[in-house]
Amino acid sequence: MRAVTMDSVPAAPAVTEVDTPRPEAGELLVKVAAASVNGIDVATAAGYLHGMMEHRFPLVLGKDFAGTVEAFGGGVDGFAVGDAVFGVVMKPFLGAGSLAEYVTVPAGHGVAPLPAGLAVADAGALGLAGATAVDSLDAVARGEGETVLISGAGGGVGSLAVQLAAARGARVIATARPGAQTDFVTGLTGTDAEVHVVDSGLTQDAVKDPDVTVHPIMADPNASTLTALAEQVASGELRVPVTATYSLERAAEAFTAFSSGTPGKVAVACS
Repeated sequence: MRAVTMDSVPAAPAVTEVDTPRPEAGELLVKVAAASVNGIDVATAAGYLHGMMEHRFPLVLGKDFAGTVEAFGGGVDGFAVGDAVFGVVMKPFLGAGSLAEYVTVPAGHGVAPLPAGLAVADAGALGLAGATAVDSLDAVARGEGETVLISGAGGGVGSLAVQLAAARGARVIATARPGAQTDFVTGLTGTDAEVHVVDSGLTQDAVKDPDVTVHPIMADPNASTLTALAEQVASGELRVPVTATYSLERAAEAFTAFSSGTPGKVAVACS
């Protein structure tokens, strides 16, 4: 199969031919229709995660996926061949990613049915950023009427968080780079104000002696969270902010677009 791979890190991702994976017990084999680029993919390619997580080479990049079940291993219940699914690759190592024609994923975590009202292209860009936005908001903005500052609202996580926070009844203040990202954020539903951050001096001048509590968040794209996100998109309450789509063969351009600050989500059509 064709996949976006690296033989070492740091390295530039390239499309190569690798063996199609086979599902082990408890796994689904998914024919990937759509995926997207996330920060973890760029960090992996840059070598930032080397030594933090196991890397298996040739390393196939990618976390988000949407597609159809092609096969499954023993012990899998609740899924059938031909089912439309989406989610996030949840494995304890890097190397079996979704920027490929096929991916194997655990059936018990990180995957959910793809409802009729959710486009495959959107589903392939929703999982990781959506779960991160949900879990981050759960940590800081539980009640209606709270004021939430969303930093980096022009990115995938931030742009989804703006919409989700507004849907919860929060007053949303968003930061974004001047130019295309500011225009993009202004068009998101529920933004009460945008702050243009061009250097650290603005933050230093605006915030004196802050009282800060830090809550590290590890996104948990479980089936319940994924299903809720899918329902919000299908109902029109949430929009997946895909602003650029590349074919699998042009994945290197997708990485460049992500790294250069393209607003929203950068998607990859895998088949």
